Amino acid sequence: MPPTSHTTPVAPGAPMPHRKVIRSWVVPISQRNTAVALLLSAIDYCLFGLGLAAIVWMPWMIGKILLGMATGFVIGRLFILGHDACHQSFTPHRRLNTWLGRILFMPSLTPYSLWAIGHNVVHHGYTNLKGFDFVWQPRSLEEFRALPRWRRQLERIYRSGWAPGLYYMVDMWWKRMYFPSKRQMPTRRAEFMWDGVLVSLAAAAWIAMLAWAAQATGQSFWSLFVAGFAVPILFWKAMMGFVVYVHHTHTAVAWYQDKATWAAAQPFVSTTVHLTFGRWWGAALHHIMEHTAHHVDMSVPLYRLKQAQKKLETMLPGRIVIQKFSWRWYFDTARRCKLYDFNRLCWTDFRGRPTSKPLPMPETASPG
Repeated sequence: MPPTSHTTPVAPGAPMPHRKVIRSWVVPISQRNTAVALLLSAIDYCLFGLGLAAIVWMPWMIGKILLGMATGFVIGRLFILGHDACHQSFTPHRRLNTWLGRILFMPSLTPYSLWAIGHNVVHHGYTNLKGFDFVWQPRSLEEFRALPRWRRQLERIYRSGWAPGLYYMVDMWWKRMYFPSKRQMPTRRAEFMWDGVLVSLAAAAWIAMLAWAAQATGQSFWSLFVAGFAVPILFWKAMMGFVVYVHHTHTAVAWYQDKATWAAAQPFVSTTVHLTFGRWWGAALHHIMEHTAHHVDMSVPLYRLKQAQKKLETMLPGRIVIQKFSWRWYFDTARRCKLYDFNRLCWTDFRGRPTSKPLPMPETASPG
């Protein structure tokens, strides 16, 4: 039986199968279910509403803040559902996916169309390719030294391990999604503006609801604003910044500056990390951490990602980066992964000293 069949794993030394072959392994798993999608959406929106109601009801500020953090986590769950809808993998219906995506993105204040461009087209089309994929793209030593002093310090903060939320809020959401400048988004479309207006109206309605609740219950508006809006949004942004960081930052994951080398590396498999958690965390995060399967085939719905990831890891033993999560691993990664040597394919510190083992350079096809 050939090594690229649906049942025989690929030998460790054998060439990586073509992406079409790898995708064929998960196609039978990719069925989308409208009822499941709507049920998940309803559950998470109910949890979001209950979280806000609990914040209003809670008499102690520390309790309000803790509930605000929990509500921020629910916003993350809603975003993950919207992310699937934006990929057209949530339900079988394109128009329903589009509107569900917009609705599910509202609590995270994410403009749907701009996310689709930056994520679906750029990030998935050019994962870990320098000059294209802007998500946590590392700088070389020369680029870092050429930055003004304030920007070098900001880069140190971003990559400290303590500020993923600041990175996501400033460099991704503010610059690239919330009414981005022409420099950040040269293409101008009406839907970009209207999606920005839509999330602005959602934020205004959210804040107005908190103001009404404060008046109705005799509470301070500012305490409800902090616990019921600012804390959930800040927690969500920290959560999102963390998730996108750990998905593609690892000492065993390379970044590339040459497109031919990048293509030869089979980036849809080699540039993603499957981060494993305890028993319940995978489901709590809607299995978004089964990330290799998502990059191999974006049409796999989140409620089938666990099965698809298992299939890939069975068929490609030793080829997929699997990392058990711990805070020790996370902060060690943040300590090591500051800058990148694109010639040696290794991470360095801010002085350019290697902090990871150089990865093998993929062999590119010879011309002609």
